[in-house]
Amino acid sequence: MANATVLSYRRSPAGDRHEQMAAASNERVALKEVPFQTQIGLRAELGSEAAQALENLFGAGLPERVGHVVPVQQPVPGQLLWLGPDDFLLVAADEAELDLSSAELAAELAKTIGTHRGQAVELTANRTVLELSGPHATDVLYKMVEVDVHPDVFAVDTAILTLVAGSSVVLWRTAAETWWLLPRASFTPHTVNWLLDAMREYV
Repeated sequence: MANATVLSYRRSPAGDRHEQMAAASNERVALKEVPFQTQIGLRAELGSEAAQALENLFGAGLPERVGHVVPVQQPVPGQLLWLGPDDFLLVAADEAELDLSSAELAAELAKTIGTHRGQAVELTANRTVLELSGPHATDVLYKMVEVDVHPDVFAVDTAILTLVAGSSVVLWRTAAETWWLLPRASFTPHTVNWLLDAMREYV
């Protein structure tokens, strides 16, 4: 169970930019932070005993290819993102909304892997989530990424680890006009600055 007192002291990487992002947002394109999403890094080779143990717990297979996102309901509702051949990221709601703290969830996943070759690491503070949405959201991204984000190529429920404005970001298309960008905490101000600048055309 999450400790409400401890959670009250949290500060998100873009917490001081919320008003600025809101002021720059409109019906054409909008930017906001979705802070404190639970994130657990998982390492397991597909087909291995560790992977099988995790799949039994999740009730679903691990992502198998670049961009693959797998929804899960157990032990918490969330999404499994493929970051590499044996590298996955479980993204779930803020632990304040879950019956399980992020540390407890990581511990449960590590216990599931047991002595098999694999790893579960609590990474919630490692990245935040920036949500870019609206009919011109993709146009904004065209200015910042080198990958093709056209909907014919980058479909909904696709996520990749790439460079956005020169820094490492998980880029995830969660809906036709909605993107989640997960920059590392220390690069969040840089990413926000680039997004706000790229949005100016549509303000």
